[in-house]
This record gives sequence, C-alpha cells and structure tokens, in this order.
Amino acid sequence: MKEFTITVFSENKTGLISRIVSVFTRRHINIESLTTSKAATKGIHRFTIVVILTEEQVRKLVAQIDKQVDVIKAFYYDETQIIHQEVALYKVPTSAFTNGNSLEKLIRKHNARILEIEPEFTVIEKTGHAEETEALLHELEKIGIYEFVRSGRIAIIKPMEMLNTYLKSIESTHFN
Repeated sequence: MKEFTITVFSENKTGLISRIVSVFTRRHINIESLTTSKAATKGIHRFTIVVILTEEQVRKLVAQIDKQVDVIKAFYYDETQIIHQEVALYKVPTSAFTNGNSLEKLIRKHNARILEIEPEFTVIEKTGHAEETEALLHELEKIGIYEFVRSGRIAIIKPMEMLNTYLKSIESTHFN
C-alpha cells in the first residue's frame, strides 16, 4: 500500500462529485484528501484525490472513474511524479504572544505567517505537506489553540508531455 494522487478532469456538472465519491464508497476505499478547482483548460474542472492503495487497486479505481459520464480523463501518480502542498490555518489566543517571543520563534521556525490579529485571537497560516502542518499543530497545542483547518492536497504533475498532450486533445475535441 502506498499513497497515490488521482487527478480527474471533467466538465463542471452538478452531481459529478457525488458519482465519483460513490465509486470509492462501493469499493470501500477511504479518501484521504479531496480538492476541486477549475483546470488550466477553459471549461474543464479538476479533482485532486489522495488515496492509500496498491497500484493494482488504484489502476482499477481510475478505470472506474474514467467510465463516469462527464469525466473526460482520470490519471494517477505516485509521490515522485507530483509537486504538492496543503494550506493550514490555526487560530490561537492573541494572549499567547504576550508570554515572551516563543510563539514568534515557533512561527518563524515553521515558516508560517500571521494572517490576522484580533484582540481575542490570531490566525496563523502554514503551507506545506501534511506532516509539516501537523508538526506546527502539535507545537501550538502546547500553547493553546482554538481552531485548526487544513485544505486538501493541491498538486502539479511533473510528467509534462503526457498531460499536455492529453489536454490539447481535450481542447481540440470538446471546444472547437
């Protein structure tokens, strides 16, 4: 078992996310992360899904996703084929800053930044891999934390030729 990132290109249709998730549900596969956005190609939507499976399982899963109406194409990649990030936000008590400069040092150590300071709370942002945002969370829990949220994975694919060739074929087939 290893971590794979699945990228699904589709038209932006109502109910498609439900149909895609049902492919996972029927196979009893847990989704570690799911992010959606528009793609670089006009009119195309992109799903980025993280799963932990064997390569055979992910290959079959992607084939099932490909069969869904409104899915243009699905691909899967391992960790070496992508560049990825997540964004995490932490809400901490502003009073934590009055206890010396330890919180300030902690923020610098983790390459995080302060987004907003209010009288009751301060919001900190950290981008990175899940283990990096988790590490900051564990340290902030010692100080006190009101809220924590992390986005799903966003990923850029390293193998340029395959993706660009496919996207050009999508443009010429669907939008000309």
